[in-house]
Amino acid sequence: MNKKYNVAVVGATGLVGRTMIKILEERNFPINNIKLLASKRSVGTKINYLDNEVAVEELNDNSFENIDIALFSAGNYVSENFAPVAVASNCIVIDNGSFWRLKPDVPLVVPEVNPERIKEHKGIIANPNCSTIQFVIPLYALQKKFGLKRVVASTYQAISGAGQAGLNKFHNEIQDKNTRTFSIFNNIVFHPNADTCFTNEEVKMFNETRKILSQQDLKLAITCVRLPIENSHSISANIELSMPANIEEVRNVLKKQSGIVVADDLANGVYPTPQMSNGRDEVFVGRIRQDDSAENGIYLWITADNLRKGAATNAIQIAEKLINKK
Repeated sequence: MNKKYNVAVVGATGLVGRTMIKILEERNFPINNIKLLASKRSVGTKINYLDNEVAVEELNDNSFENIDIALFSAGNYVSENFAPVAVASNCIVIDNGSFWRLKPDVPLVVPEVNPERIKEHKGIIANPNCSTIQFVIPLYALQKKFGLKRVVASTYQAISGAGQAGLNKFHNEIQDKNTRTFSIFNNIVFHPNADTCFTNEEVKMFNETRKILSQQDLKLAITCVRLPIENSHSISANIELSMPANIEEVRNVLKKQSGIVVADDLANGVYPTPQMSNGRDEVFVGRIRQDDSAENGIYLWITADNLRKGAATNAIQIAEKLINKK
């Protein structure tokens, strides 16, 4: 008889939390009991799981008794203060927040790239930033075959990456036709730190990409912006390889990489778009071109559903690897 697990979803009423619940159901994760946790204001909210309504409970210091795996997506304060509580209850935490990602003794995992890191966990496994996840999978495929010297990337991120509050703001601005300077409606926005001139998203991608690929000397130039679309992030990546590669070789390497769908048939109008990746768990790659401005240079266009592969699906794939490795 296959073992089943007691699973908690922390931040169950948020966009990512609800997506986690949906994907646990879709992937038939072996759950014995599911516990949905959130802040006090959400207590009693009913969320459907396998045709049963499950009431949300308040997160507290006793929430993780008899829980095997906890999926966290409730912000850094909750991650910092409650992940150790869960670990003390012999629960393994897979955390979608940024608090633990760069801690030296916490694995930062994308299952298609570095699943071997899972076994190094000391109770907490970190889920990377949404843009980082879809970025590193094609980079990893190319790194293995050709090596990486430098990557210049620009992200085009959907508003759902800012959570339910971001989506609500967007919908309200559409209704009000709000065109103030930092509205997302009819606009492109980013929020750099005044001291460094980089956004938090950019800093995350710099640091997380190097950690996941185990290449601290990888040269990266990254710009992240938020677009007025609801879901699915896109990335334009300009990659300088360590050795020569023609486009057909690059395309074949990407086709063989787990987790990637190559959508690169311009003759028939096929290239990745946010609509194509929306609701899917794969990373879509296309517009594969030679870049003659750099030695061994290529272009890629990458899209993925930021709520699914960029967050919830990746976390659950980590959990699947975890239980398969016992």
